[in-house]
Amino acid sequence: MLSQEIRRNFLKYFKDHNHRVVPSSSVVPHDDPTLLFTNAGMNQFKDVFLGKTVRDYKTAATSQKCIRVGGKHNDLDNVGHTSRHLTFFEMLGNFSFGDYFKEKAISYAWEVSTKVFQFDPEKIWITVFREDDEAAEIWKKIVPASRIVRMDEKDNFWAMGDTGPCGPCSELYYDRGSKYGSAVSVKDDTAGERYIEFWNLVFMQFNRDASGKMTPLPKQSIDTGAGLERVVALKLGVDNVFSTDILQGIIAQTEQVSGKKYNAHDQEIAPAFHVIADHIRSLSFAIADGAQPSNVERGYVLRKLLRRAVRYGRMLGIQDPFLAKVLPRLVALMGEDYPELKASENRIAEILTLEEESFLRTLKRGGNILSAVISDAKGRPHKEITGEEAFKLKDTYGLPLEEVLLIAKDSHLTVNLDAYQLLEEQAREKSKAAHIKEDQAVEDSVYKDFAAKHPCKFVGFTDEKIDAKVQGILINGAFVKEMHAGDEGFILLDQTPFYAEKGGQVGDTGTLSHDQTVFKVTDCQAPYPGVVVHIGSCQSGTIRVGDLLTASVEHGRRQMIQNNHTATHLLHWALVQVLGPHIKQAGSLVEATRFRFDFSHHKALSKEDLQKAEDLVNEKIRENKPVKAYELAYEEVQKMPEIKQFFGDKYGAKVRVIDIEESKELCGGTHTSRTGNIGYFRILKEGSIAAGVRRIEATSGKAAEEIVRAHEKDLEAKIQAQMEEKKQIEQHLKAARRIVLKEMAQSLIQKASHVGSIPFVASIASVGSDELGALAEEISGRFSSGVILLALRSEGRCQVLLRVTADYVKKGLNAMQILKEVAPIVGGSGGGKPEAAQAGGKSPEHLEKLFEKVQELLICER
Repeated sequence: MLSQEIRRNFLKYFKDHNHRVVPSSSVVPHDDPTLLFTNAGMNQFKDVFLGKTVRDYKTAATSQKCIRVGGKHNDLDNVGHTSRHLTFFEMLGNFSFGDYFKEKAISYAWEVSTKVFQFDPEKIWITVFREDDEAAEIWKKIVPASRIVRMDEKDNFWAMGDTGPCGPCSELYYDRGSKYGSAVSVKDDTAGERYIEFWNLVFMQFNRDASGKMTPLPKQSIDTGAGLERVVALKLGVDNVFSTDILQGIIAQTEQVSGKKYNAHDQEIAPAFHVIADHIRSLSFAIADGAQPSNVERGYVLRKLLRRAVRYGRMLGIQDPFLAKVLPRLVALMGEDYPELKASENRIAEILTLEEESFLRTLKRGGNILSAVISDAKGRPHKEITGEEAFKLKDTYGLPLEEVLLIAKDSHLTVNLDAYQLLEEQAREKSKAAHIKEDQAVEDSVYKDFAAKHPCKFVGFTDEKIDAKVQGILINGAFVKEMHAGDEGFILLDQTPFYAEKGGQVGDTGTLSHDQTVFKVTDCQAPYPGVVVHIGSCQSGTIRVGDLLTASVEHGRRQMIQNNHTATHLLHWALVQVLGPHIKQAGSLVEATRFRFDFSHHKALSKEDLQKAEDLVNEKIRENKPVKAYELAYEEVQKMPEIKQFFGDKYGAKVRVIDIEESKELCGGTHTSRTGNIGYFRILKEGSIAAGVRRIEATSGKAAEEIVRAHEKDLEAKIQAQMEEKKQIEQHLKAARRIVLKEMAQSLIQKASHVGSIPFVASIASVGSDELGALAEEISGRFSSGVILLALRSEGRCQVLLRVTADYVKKGLNAMQILKEVAPIVGGSGGGKPEAAQAGGKSPEHLEKLFEKVQELLICER
């Protein structure tokens, strides 16, 4: 595949010319709040160009995943309808951070263009900034002066922002020939069809201040970018980037899904194929890197992309969710070079389908609202759909303006386009105002000069207590010579065992001391590379620059932090086992008593999933695995997929690996020596913090035990309260039941009959087995003379109770004898006293016969 061949050969060329091949950073710039998406190869090196950090390499090359769909780089409306616009593209680039400059950059670009890309040298044109004589003279050694064109600042001068690093550009163009126009040079080609720009070389040469004055940078740098898709299109000699191999592969899959045949010249359906092919790439790579469609910021952009793809899918007759059916072809084409795509395939498919289903429901609902809008418009004098209505249908319900216009025309209506366009403009301005200015230069840190002279060495992986020299003291943001008791400020040492807050792990606390001098460290931070500030207050004595102090970390707190940090690695591993390989860390905070772990996942975790993850972590703790820490060459790590590394993080030539057998991660934090030291792990809470990002809060060791104990106490208190409540309810029920029994007794007495002259109360009662005696008592209290016969029946059982009042006992009636005689009727036997007897039986269906027999006996014994 040509795209893969060019990508790999480009990187190999620069690797052979002593450049570090750096992996593409995430398209979701987690560490850069000024960008919605990574939109250029230089994004991941911005801090190097600004002088904020220093890498262990001075030259680099990348193939960077880019998305341009927001801010000043917004190509969305053009995608599908032009030959070159894409929202997702790959940017090939080489970079120099104070190493080589114009001459080598130009030499590399020419050699790559003619030998790696194998472009015809006679067809390559060059543009330079109008004032850049240096670049023009270098190019004249390579190409004829007639093919070198000087351009204005608008075309050939680059700036990171209104202030900060900037410099002239030199661009390489390819002449596609007279077939594409009669222009005789790049400057004359106003249509931009004959001469195609394929590589931009930025010479980062000056620093511009607020007044506009430009001064030379101390370290001049190079930033270049060549669009892979454009290079491939030129190589293949095709008119359209959608005719290149990767995009053609996706289009072929869309043909299978839709059943429609692609024709690049058919302007009815070709744009639909183009939109789907482009948008599936942006969506898939963004989701793989941790983003997800939502209603805010980059999530809103992705939702807009997906809905646009769905609408164009409907133009191909696709009515059901389909993007997940196109996805496998994309993964097959690009997954080998971008393994994060392959690892996230199932999750991407699920999110795309869920989002499509949601939008299809919205479209259906929007259709109903459109009917109401049309009905209202027909009732107006001007037969017009208002601008507000058209904008709402587009912005809220995803119905494009052109669709609204067609439906309006069919209904003999018009649309107020002036009002609509005004609302569109207001929405654009609002979006622009909300978007943080991209590539804004940052002023130099107060620590920059200090770091160059007095870098601090961290020795805390092996030591928690050392002697260190005071290199600087800061009070109220200014460097001073000494600090006295009661003063608050920062102490800077030549070396330190204190871990400065980084990568989610909080800073250490402890003391800096000597004789009677004590400085209490309440926090430790690294505000600038090479600088570690010990934050706190002088408790006693005086501290001077040059003093030798004993730096001592608070051991117990450090140990708890280390345990929790190792637990985050185990939790990360466990979540991958339970939920799948798409799980990626999206942030963390490791403290002494608890920690939180953010990760990419599109839905809430079930109780069962959380329990499984918790069990897996505790299992590894009980196994008491050794926690190994060692360094490897980053180039070697890139060939080891079992070691987790985080896209978007910046790594040097040497990286530190935390290895717990099953779990291997790149990490610069402190860790415990064995998993058994963690003791016990407990998940406290799980929830959503953003679209597609979940958060687990957890703890370990003593803190986890205390939480369990607190939960047990809470549980005991709840059980006790429930028992008390149950007791009260039972008492209320008994009282209520007594009232029911009294009413039942009264009713039975009122219905009493006579057997001969004997008053007789009889009933097969609907009461509980424990209530039959109570009912008899209630009747006896109000029935002074006669016989009471009660029974109840249940499943396969029955109970019978017979009572005779004292006056009839004296007359010879005996309850026990009567019941003994009749009990066999119900398959049972009875016993008791003359005045009261009871029996149980197994044939409740014969109770009526028993009642008849009792009455016969009463007549006989009367």
